[in-house]
Amino acid sequence: MMFPLQGAQMLQMLETYLRKSLPESLKVYGTVFHVNQGNPFKLKVLVDKWPDCNTVVVRPQEQEMIDDFDHYTNTYQIYSKDPENSQDFLSSPKVINWKQHLQIQSSQSSLNEAIQNLAVMKSFKVEQTQRFLYMTTETIKKLVPSLLDVKNLPLHSGKPKAINQEMFKLSSLDVTHAALVNKFWHFGGNERSQRFIERCIRSFPSFSLLGPEGTPVSWSLMDQTGEMRMGGTVPEYRAQGLITYVVYTQSQALEKLGFPTYSHVDKNHKIMQKMCYNLHHVPMPCDWNQWHCVPL
Repeated sequence: MMFPLQGAQMLQMLETYLRKSLPESLKVYGTVFHVNQGNPFKLKVLVDKWPDCNTVVVRPQEQEMIDDFDHYTNTYQIYSKDPENSQDFLSSPKVINWKQHLQIQSSQSSLNEAIQNLAVMKSFKVEQTQRFLYMTTETIKKLVPSLLDVKNLPLHSGKPKAINQEMFKLSSLDVTHAALVNKFWHFGGNERSQRFIERCIRSFPSFSLLGPEGTPVSWSLMDQTGEMRMGGTVPEYRAQGLITYVVYTQSQALEKLGFPTYSHVDKNHKIMQKMCYNLHHVPMPCDWNQWHCVPL
């Protein structure tokens, strides 16, 4: 069975349901939250049954997925209360178009077995990326206070050091800056990723610092799942605390809007992990996961 959820009441009920499963449901919760805030990416939400669903898939509408090679657009967010038995639902071509290049994102590593089984069954190559998942202290207080261990928070305030405001001006990005963001984005560097970045800039709040030349020197964006992503600093301005300042400003602004605020960091990127610690972003007990799937 596959059940598309439509209408404000159902989607609001789903948001409440997902909230009870945080942090494992975080990637899907964040996406559904923004579907309920006007749905700028025109996503659709599918469940295996209703109202007591086990598996939730958020994905684009078919008419958006016209490029079979564009895994940035062809992205699915998945949460399952029962990952071991999610395979049948996920195998349906009405739920996931396995003939395309695609990405699956989830805060549940336990989906890996079902996805690897489907790779054999549907004949595609899969590459899993795992990262540390962080939530801001304010978001935890609001959504999952049981996760907040005050003893483990650093003693300092969580504010970054001041920047030279004569030299740097706080701003947002516009689409002409997408090429710059794309150049430094770990998952980017191609035409399709640049189109995705442009869409994020058009659809969601973005934050940057402009340098003396009036061009962005440090920035952070938000994607359709509500995650703070694609942050970067041009090499000549690194190690000055600029990205820390941008991410702090961004998380403050998103929290003010009532958005759940979270991010991921590469397990080898000690500098960004230290930044998260200094800003009181708390590592989650579950991982950020992405599976890149390519038909054979």
